[in-house]
Amino acid sequence: MANYYEILGVSADATQAEIKSAFRKKARELHPDVNKAPDAEEKFKELGKAYETLSDQEKRSLYDRYGEEGLSNAGYDTSGPFDFGFGNINDIFETFFGGMGGFASQAADPNAPQRGHDLRLDIELEFEEAAFGVEKEIKIDHLEMCKDCYGTGAEPGTKPSVCPECNGKGRVVQLTRTILGSIQQVTTCPKCGGKGQIIGAPCKKCHGEGRVETEKTIKVKIPAGVDNNAKIRVANEGDAGKNGGSSGDLYIIMYVKPHKTFKRDGFNVYSELYVSFPQAVLGDNIQIDTIHGLKELVVPAGIEYGKILTIKNAGIPYLGHPEKRGDHMVVVKYKTPKSLNDEEKRLYKKLFELSENKKPNEKFIDKFKNAIHS
Repeated sequence: MANYYEILGVSADATQAEIKSAFRKKARELHPDVNKAPDAEEKFKELGKAYETLSDQEKRSLYDRYGEEGLSNAGYDTSGPFDFGFGNINDIFETFFGGMGGFASQAADPNAPQRGHDLRLDIELEFEEAAFGVEKEIKIDHLEMCKDCYGTGAEPGTKPSVCPECNGKGRVVQLTRTILGSIQQVTTCPKCGGKGQIIGAPCKKCHGEGRVETEKTIKVKIPAGVDNNAKIRVANEGDAGKNGGSSGDLYIIMYVKPHKTFKRDGFNVYSELYVSFPQAVLGDNIQIDTIHGLKELVVPAGIEYGKILTIKNAGIPYLGHPEKRGDHMVVVKYKTPKSLNDEEKRLYKKLFELSENKKPNEKFIDKFKNAIHS
């Protein structure tokens, strides 16, 4: 067997506090309920044996001087691995790491009000709905308080009774022998299942649960400017609480459908504009489709391919400040003409000749304009 100090991962001069801390950490890592390795159980028992020895000052002194042989000679059993005798990891962790002086956990009142669970709902929005906001009717499934028993779980006219086994605490205390001696161990009450009360005649509508699953339609206002993964909280539309506790909240997550024309970046909107070659050379005023309707865009003469032109305040309203807007960004592109009529061919040939014979100080755009009008 490996050195006890190495098993715990401490030095030979470790304090009792360091040994106990190391044992707690290793116990969590090696317990078979958590660690599914084939040798986990064996290592867990070795850990217990090492801790049993080093946590006892007399045994530790013998071990430091003579090793395992010294323990055997003194009458201590070192032939086999130590067995904790715990059924599951909850037992050992409640025993060693809970409240009550560090050896057992102080159970909360099982009949105290408990807040209901929060719920999540994912919805899809059209591009324009996300941009300008919308009011939607949505259906949700959540737990509501049973109106027949008013959340008690008992048939109308009856009441739950206090569990005689745990006196309403939901847990029972047992005396258990461990490597630390006889200590108290807190476990869930087997009679009431931790509820602290017994329902003799369960409510027929909720079957003793105090809550029923219900489909409900609610109206939700989606503000202007939301984007993908935006989250809206709708208070008290989650599951109903237990024992008179408050309801949880509903969280709505937005997913915005792609638009066939527009793309979004923050609060700016992008679109592409294909112009003809003459428009690119000579410039033009063009009506552009934006989310706010048609807007005029001035395309300057001689614009380069891929140049971005801006239409101010024609983008997405700012979330929470709808009076402010982003911009509409237009990416200007043009295609090389693939089929030309005779007149177009004549003009392009003349344009080619002009570009070949261009004078150093003469602007190409002026030559092109003259060629078109000549």
